[in-house]
Amino acid sequence: MEITFLGTGTSTGVPLIGCRCPVCCSDDTRDRRFRSSLYVKSNDIAIVIDTGPDFRTQMLENHIERLDAALITHPHKDHLAGLDDVKPFIWMNQKALPVYGNKDAMDAVRNDFAYAFEKLRYPGTPTFDLHEIEKEPFTVNNTEIIPIPLLHYRMPVLGYRIGNMAYITDTSTIPDHSFPLLKNLEILIINALRKKPHIAHFSLSEALQMIDAIAPKKAFLTHVGHDLGLYEEVAKTLPENVWLAYDGMKLIL
Repeated sequence: MEITFLGTGTSTGVPLIGCRCPVCCSDDTRDRRFRSSLYVKSNDIAIVIDTGPDFRTQMLENHIERLDAALITHPHKDHLAGLDDVKPFIWMNQKALPVYGNKDAMDAVRNDFAYAFEKLRYPGTPTFDLHEIEKEPFTVNNTEIIPIPLLHYRMPVLGYRIGNMAYITDTSTIPDHSFPLLKNLEILIINALRKKPHIAHFSLSEALQMIDAIAPKKAFLTHVGHDLGLYEEVAKTLPENVWLAYDGMKLIL
């Protein structure tokens, strides 16, 4: 299974518009971050987790030519706004694209992309096959995917486990009943917005505490803001089994 970080930034992306801080002015490409999204490909599946506003550019820059389904973590625009740009994959596949998420996420798809669900649809509009999920595992092709219930402040959101990899973003609380779903991971990807506490996201120290509690073999930090600090400086402070992810980074599992 090949895992590609399409984007590792927070809702504003990095650099932040109008900001002249060292991170936003950095020449290190690892400090430039699209909105968070992940691409997972194996012989069986090719899926994207979240389709934010940078989706089209992410597909082009990573030369992605196959997509079987989209998994949505939650309905915020930085994770959903690019869903219309899946149209070329729909045309290639010659069928509606399966889209998975909880009720809030599926309601947002119907509302934000209402034109895709009209009886008299405009030619060229996307077609979606929506699947509302909560706790039960489901399959895409022959691959089992386990939704992980989480909280983004008070908002119910989903993480996803695929094989021995789990992806958690926009999370401030992992409920007790979700920890068993995160046992025996090879790879954990988890959000670490900044160093200071935030009401709806894990800070760096909180993310590291969660990594210690979950105990994956390897962990990668994503959904990063400019105020976490320069990539090169932050990377030096991390435990030996923890890496700061960057856009375009690839993992093999």
